[in-house]
Amino acid sequence: MSTPHTPRHAHAPHAVVAGAGIAGLALAHRLAHHGWRVTVAERAPGPRPQGYMIDFFGPGYDAARIMGVLPRIRELGHDFDEAVLVDEQGRRRASLGFRRFARAMGGSLVSIMRPDLELALRESLPEGVELVYGAALTGVEEHPDGVQAHLSDGRVLDADLLAGADGIHSTVRGLVFGPQEEYLLHLGFHTGAFVFEDAELHTRLRGRFLLTDSLGAQMGFYGLAGNRVAVFAVHRTEDTTLPDDPRWALREACSGLGWLVPRALERCPEPEHVYYDNVAQSRMDTWSKGRVVLLGDACQAVSLLAGQGASMGVGGAFVLAEELARAGTVREGLERYEARWRPVVAERQRAARTGTSWFLPSSAMRLRLRRLVLGLAALPGVDRWVASAMSGKPSRVVEDLAATPLVEPVGDVGASAKEGRSGFEAPRP
Repeated sequence: MSTPHTPRHAHAPHAVVAGAGIAGLALAHRLAHHGWRVTVAERAPGPRPQGYMIDFFGPGYDAARIMGVLPRIRELGHDFDEAVLVDEQGRRRASLGFRRFARAMGGSLVSIMRPDLELALRESLPEGVELVYGAALTGVEEHPDGVQAHLSDGRVLDADLLAGADGIHSTVRGLVFGPQEEYLLHLGFHTGAFVFEDAELHTRLRGRFLLTDSLGAQMGFYGLAGNRVAVFAVHRTEDTTLPDDPRWALREACSGLGWLVPRALERCPEPEHVYYDNVAQSRMDTWSKGRVVLLGDACQAVSLLAGQGASMGVGGAFVLAEELARAGTVREGLERYEARWRPVVAERQRAARTGTSWFLPSSAMRLRLRRLVLGLAALPGVDRWVASAMSGKPSRVVEDLAATPLVEPVGDVGASAKEGRSGFEAPRP
């Protein structure tokens, strides 16, 4: 599948983005805004329907607002009154008022299914972006003044930049930087997500996110439109190998949780409709090499349990595109991107390593302490402390960068981008 594309100016710099997920689409959007020709190559045959609910806030939220995508994201989002922890009989043990939590975050938060966030970004792609599905990256050849990307559909693309936005199991990272074992820090969990229809269960959820108050494994439920129920599960394991059958793995790990869990496991769809992965962080000394750069989970995965991967993907893509637009050369832009964004990533990863131990407590004492903290979160001031503990320190990197005047650079990016922008750059916010 390919979106027709005819560049208006052949001299505009060309970027190949590997991966049509959240980070890749956000980068394509912003590079095109700055006059680049962009080809997004995605190995999957089409948009992936599998995914889970995310709370979208922080730097990515700021970037989406500046990019003009936020209204559509909010339109596709979901409202929840509260998150409730329940025991194996479904009895309430603790809760967190979701609207209060959102207010503690300054109101800048929206809950959205991951595929819907991708949809909003995909719909917003401007002219100058070619989106190609069923085209996996098979090889990379670097040159002093460019890079060649070899695709599985037989094409060889000459580019000024290759961006690897292809997730925590990045092909670009493997081809250019080395095997993933050198860069992934496994946090001791596997996670899965799936969706099924169940009118009765959907009614019982009533705008709430319900989560089992359990040790070792946990399952959460929330309702979507049309009597659909979304499930998110996580369980502890030191095994880093992913199972051939994720349904079996989820049933093995979660069957003893009681309450609605057996019913959900019975309705778990075929493996190809189940999202399943291990929970890990990507840790790298450098995010770029020559004309190849990584972004999103490929180099800065926070962890699925921290709930900020999407925000960091959009925020990092925004920073990368802005620094390239302000730099005289690609190399300079990549260096500035990493210098500005790495401290934000380090802080989020630190907060995530702390937060995962509370998302799925490892002892009965921690389980009781989590209930106590959630109960105190209703108190003024404590809600902001809980929000900060869960999300990390706030960052103004995206907003400050957007407020910096854009001076036309001179160099291998500047001159050609200026030509390419003529007549088709989207208005700057």
